[in-house]
Amino acid sequence: MAMPTHIVAVGGFVENEDGHILLVKTHHDGWVFPGGQVEVGENLLDALSREIKEESGIDAFAVQLIGVYSNTATYKWHDGVTDVPTKVMFDYVCKPVGGELCTSEETSDSRWVPKDQVLELIKAPAIRTRYQAYLDFGGQVYYMEYVTKPQFELKLQRTM
Repeated sequence: MAMPTHIVAVGGFVENEDGHILLVKTHHDGWVFPGGQVEVGENLLDALSREIKEESGIDAFAVQLIGVYSNTATYKWHDGVTDVPTKVMFDYVCKPVGGELCTSEETSDSRWVPKDQVLELIKAPAIRTRYQAYLDFGGQVYYMEYVTKPQFELKLQRTM
């Protein structure tokens, strides 16, 4: 029996005391909220703090799980050769506790953006959908299934 292969990832909606949201500009996907893959032996919350710090320079911690997402598409990575497996992603509301805005090998910009201007910068439909779930969060965790390739399609959406 072959063991299933999935990417496990985390994303953080870091909101500062002014109600602004932390965004980073990636080299491949444009503006996004910080996050990324959970590494072997790493728990979700440690991965989230690490990814936020690596991509933006900001120290933050998770305060609320708000969404679980399945990207059931499989496709080729940016190199056109490597197969990207399905993904399971966990999104959290986070609070900043220090650090200084900076860029990284993965990002070309990082900034605090007023909440009502975030969707002007985010272009990727999956990221826009997850940001809207953050804006609409009413206490129940969202679950969504979508595919991103060949085009974005929301297949399932519910709260739990």
